[in-house]
Amino acid sequence: MEIAKSSTILFRNTMHITDGHLDGFRRAITQAVVFAQEHGPQLMVEVFIDEERMLAHSFQLYRDSDAIRAHWRLSDPYIREVMEHCTVQQFEVFGAPDHDIVAALKTPDGESFPFVVSPRLAGFNRLGTPGLDGSHS
Repeated sequence: MEIAKSSTILFRNTMHITDGHLDGFRRAITQAVVFAQEHGPQLMVEVFIDEERMLAHSFQLYRDSDAIRAHWRLSDPYIREVMEHCTVQQFEVFGAPDHDIVAALKTPDGESFPFVVSPRLAGFNRLGTPGLDGSHS
């Protein structure tokens, strides 16, 4: 059986929330998600929080590397605001982003953070929205 090729890329960002910044983090991340929902190219954004360990997990699904570039151009002020309240503990990329995307992850603002890239093996999605792309699935 042949599995369809996919250019989708999934980001998983694990952030450590700075002590005393939980409320600020909540406000900043909520504003960033609202902005992404209204203006961003992401197919999906979900953020989960573990208050006990002061960790947050963000998942973002992109159609391709061009969508990531568009997100970075549009969302820079929101990303900076969120980063005032946390540090990246681990960043995972699932898929095959273009080389410039990987290079940009290596040194954002001159500071590197741990990340890994895992190429896609197989899969599918049911993210088509009826009425938007003509499909009904």
